[in-house]
Amino acid sequence: MSFEQQLQQYPQQEIHELVRNATPQRIEQALHRPRLSMEDFAALLSPQLTDDQLEAMANRAHKITKQRFGRTILLYAPLYLSNECHNGCKYCGFSADNHLPRKTLSLDEVEREAKLLRDQGFRHMLLLTGEAPEAAGIDYLETAIKTMKHHCGSVSIEVFPMDTNGYKRMVDAGVDGLTLYQETYDPDLYRQLHPYGPKSDYSYRLAAPERAGEAGMRRIGVGALLGLGDCLTDVFYTGLHALYLARKFWRTQVTISFPRMRPAEGGYQPNSIVSDRQLTQFICALRLLIPDAGLILSTRESSELRDNLLPLGITQMSAGSCTAPGGYGDDDHESEQFAISDERSPAEMEALLRARGYDPVWKDWDSAFLNEAS
Repeated sequence: MSFEQQLQQYPQQEIHELVRNATPQRIEQALHRPRLSMEDFAALLSPQLTDDQLEAMANRAHKITKQRFGRTILLYAPLYLSNECHNGCKYCGFSADNHLPRKTLSLDEVEREAKLLRDQGFRHMLLLTGEAPEAAGIDYLETAIKTMKHHCGSVSIEVFPMDTNGYKRMVDAGVDGLTLYQETYDPDLYRQLHPYGPKSDYSYRLAAPERAGEAGMRRIGVGALLGLGDCLTDVFYTGLHALYLARKFWRTQVTISFPRMRPAEGGYQPNSIVSDRQLTQFICALRLLIPDAGLILSTRESSELRDNLLPLGITQMSAGSCTAPGGYGDDDHESEQFAISDERSPAEMEALLRARGYDPVWKDWDSAFLNEAS
């Protein structure tokens, strides 16, 4: 069964009502389950969750995270290769409708950016592009990855969806991780938000993480853009998606991100506001649902909030981020995808983590671990 087929077994309206109507007693039952069912997970997402119950869930999430991950936080950096894009996404700074400077990095610039990040300590880099195959397609990505791979131990991609062969080419080039947000799991809203361009194909994007798993990707990350639609159902479906991938590709690590929507170029404002309390609740509930998942919090969030959420399940964080192509070397902010909130440098993040009793991890993976040369 594909994930889209499984998704159809959980109608959106039914899930929304299941989450909304959970009673305090039902929530209390879910809090004490050693392993959550999807119905338990829905209860823990409910607005009816009391402050005492949230505190109890946070304590359990902290305990599980400490057992599974210790006191380590993996640090990574996003590296934007291109902001050229043919999609008309209504919420994205890179949308083809927006008039901003367009740029695709040359190979020399790719290597420069990678070297600058390496000099700051990073060994995990996440490559990002828009969707413009003639400017930054699979051939370009292959060459760019080979150009910068020697500067880092792990390369992940957050780019356009590919077929299975495309993902195999990425794996062969040295990519070991994929991040791909569905944006929203509501197909009707998805169509409204993506009126034209290749990204308008909801089903093709939804199945992309499965194709990456079939191609042998070592790490697969999913998430929804919180604020695009009904956050309660989007987080429920994110958990369902992550659990599906973890069971189908049991040798692959699954990660989950929690990007809250921010204002973007073109005047976009989030359709709904996800509060700090809700975000905390979502992170803790997902930790209880999938104890071994990597949970990621980016520099979209403020420094204060990121610091406070550290003990509750987060295992990976970005630092010193720039969302414009070439921004690390040129200090370019005119062509950003979105503005960040936490502007602390990598060194400041490392110091903060150590002061809080955490071990900042710059490298936990290298292709040499596979003994490919033997």
